[in-house]
Amino acid sequence: MYIPFENLPEDSRIWIYQSNRKFTDDEIGEIDLAVNQFVQQWAAHGTSLAASYKIMYNRFIILAVDQEMYSASGCSIDDSVRFIQSLEAKYGVDLLDKMNVTFRNGEFIAHKSLADFKKMAKEKAVSSQTIVFNNLVNTVGEWNDFWEVPAAESWHSRFF
Repeated sequence: MYIPFENLPEDSRIWIYQSNRKFTDDEIGEIDLAVNQFVQQWAAHGTSLAASYKIMYNRFIILAVDQEMYSASGCSIDDSVRFIQSLEAKYGVDLLDKMNVTFRNGEFIAHKSLADFKKMAKEKAVSSQTIVFNNLVNTVGEWNDFWEVPAAESWHSRFF
């Protein structure tokens, strides 16, 4: 059951998938439709989940579940991963690799391997004030407050 993202309680669980490239506007239209259809039918043990999604910056797919109504189970989480894998295959992107860093580089959003980001930090090409996307946040409230933050305020701080 779809719920508008902005109506989710702050303790709703989220999963963030970042693409290794920016999606085209046409791809975003297709992905938006596919994610919407997935969320509409997403269930745990036969019970519809109160779920939502957001697509940000043509690069991030964020799935969310209001766990006050019914929690996502291992099987339902596996279903979401299979769905994300289907998007990876269809669009030739990587959405599941957590060893990448996405950050703001001026007005652009950059995507680098963790090793390249560490190297950039060492060379001072990025700083502790560089805005990074902390995809380790677990709830809508954390996403609101700690997703897009200076590197010094996230797990990225270890590189500075």
